[in-house]
Amino acid sequence: MQLLRFDPAAAFIDGTGLDQTQVQSLGPVLDKLRDEVVDIDTQMLAGKLPIPESKQPLDAAFYSMPERLLAEYEQDRRGSELARILTIAKRFQETLDRVVVLGIGGSYMGARALMDACCQPYWNELSRGARGSRPRMYFEGNNVDNDASQGLLRLLASEAADSGRPNWGIVVISKSGGTLETAAAFRQFLAALESACGGDASKVRERVIPVTGDSGKLFNFAKELGCPEVFPVPDGVGGRFSVLSAVGLVPAAILGLNVVELLQGAAAMNKHFRETAPAQNIVLQYAAINHLMETKRGASIRLLSVWSKALESAGMWYDQLLAESLGKFEKGATPLTTLNTRDLHSRHQQHQEGRRDKLVNNLIVENYRDDALAIGSRASDPDGLNEIANKTLPDVMQAAIAGTNQALRDDRRPSTNIYMPRTDEASLGQYFQMMMLATVIEGRLLGINPYGQPGVEAYKKNMNVLLGRKS
Repeated sequence: MQLLRFDPAAAFIDGTGLDQTQVQSLGPVLDKLRDEVVDIDTQMLAGKLPIPESKQPLDAAFYSMPERLLAEYEQDRRGSELARILTIAKRFQETLDRVVVLGIGGSYMGARALMDACCQPYWNELSRGARGSRPRMYFEGNNVDNDASQGLLRLLASEAADSGRPNWGIVVISKSGGTLETAAAFRQFLAALESACGGDASKVRERVIPVTGDSGKLFNFAKELGCPEVFPVPDGVGGRFSVLSAVGLVPAAILGLNVVELLQGAAAMNKHFRETAPAQNIVLQYAAINHLMETKRGASIRLLSVWSKALESAGMWYDQLLAESLGKFEKGATPLTTLNTRDLHSRHQQHQEGRRDKLVNNLIVENYRDDALAIGSRASDPDGLNEIANKTLPDVMQAAIAGTNQALRDDRRPSTNIYMPRTDEASLGQYFQMMMLATVIEGRLLGINPYGQPGVEAYKKNMNVLLGRKS
């Protein structure tokens, strides 16, 4: 399997960037922190070592999850969690034309990133045949936008009326079931599904897949409905670290994505993380350079500059991971995803000529899925493009990347490059695991617990009080 590559060369700029010796001096610390993630945290979760108060909560089970799910599937191709996911996904593919995924934050952002990266562009506009008989997919329960919810409900109602049957279903994702945005949306969309099914409870429960904890409000709701399958958000896995659990795997499998390759990609990144020395370890190098740029050079704005529309949602997933993991106790960089070349025409001047408080991490796709599209020639040449008529859009993109990075270097603006082989499941699995591991390492370098989310809990409490809700 071809691994992601990380090139930090353009971060080493005298005066505004880093010195190689600064990163090298962190080597022993990085080695120690890697051992902590790989060995000590794992033993703590297994109950072999006590968990100190400073590590509460310890949501570190995401690290071993890819290998665990793959091993269980290899041993039991019928009853394992992954096998059950694939079975119910196939049933949804065969019986439904639209699926609504309800969740907020980490409960939906990974699934959205996988859809945007690995499915054909404009997936929901394609015919069923062009989609390989797989459903369209929509995401709600991530806001309280009245008109957006009403618009989707009207679409679903009109489609069901045209076909004369309930041809849509729900995947509802919430570990506790207590998040108001998702809980409210589930009530609304469930009521619409019950109406579409003529009140037939057996039809309804066959069209609902809950992904939740082993207790809580959504778990109890699913039990009341009698849903045939309820998939777990495992203990020791927080929402923003849950993309490679059923949280991301269920929607991905419904879309027909290769979830085995997704997990294999994550497992390959784990192996690299465990076995590669810090100087060549892309997880540790990425964490170290971003940490040092923040603490030594005041790079408090973390730009993930993605060079493919397919990866914009993957960037937003990372924004949420970084913000909630490290944005505590007046620490942590502010993440911002930009999509290029689009945002070169709206934001780039500020990034290149504004405050020197930014590090640009480029995320670059090396191989496209489709054939290269040439600019083409015209007899009249009114726009003067005939001289580059034989150039393709990948040629233009390569020139844009090189030109933008050169402009940053000329203005002494540090940057790095992450190279993704292609936008497929194996590459996305590597990317997710790399970013989650790097975020944990960064948190430990900052001296804070990357798990837990006190700010979000305060928001929930305040909102409940304002709504007159007791719990």
